Amino acid sequence: MRQTQRMQTIVASCAMSRDNCGMEEIDLNLLRALDALLTAGSVTGAARRLGLSSSAMSRTLSRLRIVTGDPLFVRAGRGLVPTPRAVLLRDRIHPLIREVEATLGPDDAPLDLATLGRTFTIRANEGFVSLFAAPLLAAVGAVAPHVRLRFAPKSLKDATPLREGLIDLEIGVLGDFAPEVRAQGLFSDRFLGVVRAGHPLLAGPITAERYAACRHVVASRRGSFEGPVDAALAALGLHRNVVAVVPGFPDALRIARASDLVALVPWSCFGPRMRGDQPVTQGLVSFDLPVTTPEITISAMWHPRLQADPGHRWLRTLVMDEVREDQVAPRQDHADLNGSGARDAAHS
Repeated sequence: MRQTQRMQTIVASCAMSRDNCGMEEIDLNLLRALDALLTAGSVTGAARRLGLSSSAMSRTLSRLRIVTGDPLFVRAGRGLVPTPRAVLLRDRIHPLIREVEATLGPDDAPLDLATLGRTFTIRANEGFVSLFAAPLLAAVGAVAPHVRLRFAPKSLKDATPLREGLIDLEIGVLGDFAPEVRAQGLFSDRFLGVVRAGHPLLAGPITAERYAACRHVVASRRGSFEGPVDAALAALGLHRNVVAVVPGFPDALRIARASDLVALVPWSCFGPRMRGDQPVTQGLVSFDLPVTTPEITISAMWHPRLQADPGHRWLRTLVMDEVREDQVAPRQDHADLNGSGARDAAHS
């Protein structure tokens, strides 16, 4: 009689408690506990399998009864026997645990590049795209024919697209971008002056005074007329006349080619891959600035949620290997960017 009353109390308690038990209260560890109880057939045996005390296992069984709304196990002599609901769960619990472990556990499966089908979005400025898009696409296509690259234009510094998963990889200067963003330096860059071939500035030594006396065009996404070059000139009591600000470095180069304006662009715009017959550099001559400015570090940046993703790790490695290959900015005299070498006469 007492046993019957006790079981009725348990059933009633389960029924009342189930209404107040939402999925957010369910501990997935209960799956392991239920599996141990169904396998061992006793609280003591289940506790031994999980390394718990018998009292802790008894409390876990009480939680399972509340969650499922069923007694699950009832007394039969000195042991426990499963209820019909528990018997039904027995065949489902093992596959469910394996699925949870596979979902939440680390992904140890090797990355198959031959079948990988993903689209990666890389945000970079026009200079980077013109310099590296084709080599990157060739490198990707050689090993991962189903992977696509989307190059997104740079805007004002904003980590929101990285945080929201709209951008997979950002190429640029880290600065105070976002505290949680992961970054890996790709190469150090520096700024050069660029003018059209035959520009009057090339007729003699390029001093700070002669440089500042020219009219200038700069590239700035923020529309700023001043930067580190202006600070360095100001320290010498000089000021340059910036008459145009454009969004990107290719725009500045086009203007310099067609006028007497002096452009300011990164050395990476004229790396080894950009020499020769590249239209962007034809008819232009670069020279070292007559003032000292800080070097800038170009980095690859990504959100930490992609840190362990196998596909993203492969993409990061590929980009770093491809970009680092020839990005060592040597010091130079002013050079004809069509590949004819240093213009020694300009320094005579």
